[in-house]
Amino acid sequence: MANSKNFLKLYFIGMLAAVIGFCCPMFKILGASVNGFEFFKNSGFVLVGALLIFAGALAGVLFSLLSIKSLGILKLIALLAMIAGVVVLIVGFTSNGLYKVIAQGFLKSATFGFYILIVGIVLAAVGYATNK
Repeated sequence: MANSKNFLKLYFIGMLAAVIGFCCPMFKILGASVNGFEFFKNSGFVLVGALLIFAGALAGVLFSLLSIKSLGILKLIALLAMIAGVVVLIVGFTSNGLYKVIAQGFLKSATFGFYILIVGIVLAAVGYATNK
């Protein structure tokens, strides 16, 4: 039982890392750093992706703090929303002319917030998968 609690903490830490990574500078475009909230100023796929990532991560943190037993499916939905948000954001990068600069040098323009977000998603997925 104690081992299960550790993995529940891993899910919480992952979701919290995703929220922190979203708030930190994620990309560097033409000398300016862009965090996740800058994507809210856009429309289309970029906005939808940013909303899914942030809402999923925040919901995952909140669901981790609640002690109701039937939250497993809600935690999965929050995790899947974050993953879908990343996919939608990448699609938005490739379809929006302004963000094609990021898409071409995706990892070259990524900063520490992007990596914290990705590590958070992986930790949350491992925490959720090992909880079953």
